[in-house]
Amino acid sequence: MAEVKVTARCFPTEDRAKVVDAIVKLFPDFVPEGDDPIVGTAHSTEVFAELLKKHRIRSAARAVMRRGISDNTVSFTLNKQVATVGKVSFSEERHPLGDLEVAITCDDIERFIDEIAPRPKSKEGDGR
Repeated sequence: MAEVKVTARCFPTEDRAKVVDAIVKLFPDFVPEGDDPIVGTAHSTEVFAELLKKHRIRSAARAVMRRGISDNTVSFTLNKQVATVGKVSFSEERHPLGDLEVAITCDDIERFIDEIAPRPKSKEGDGR
């Protein structure tokens, strides 16, 4: 089972409940602590994986996650504003209102990535 740790800054111009709701849209069992930063954990990654599939970004997600592997943890950032509408957008650069910093830890991180963002299947006869 994976443990998901999410950290998000909550600026004075933001509503804490809306920031938590954005995280919950991606990781429904997220349990928040603190006001700023908001830090918490989740264990369910099914909704996150389904969003990657639904929006057809599994290949991009796989590339980002593979770059963020360290030991049994994968770390990446997600756009906080995009998460408020239940979508996933990986952040390569920092945004003024901050991002969601995600760290997922499990016993076999490579297998975890293969499960939520499988390698694309090559088509027969396409030269791959």
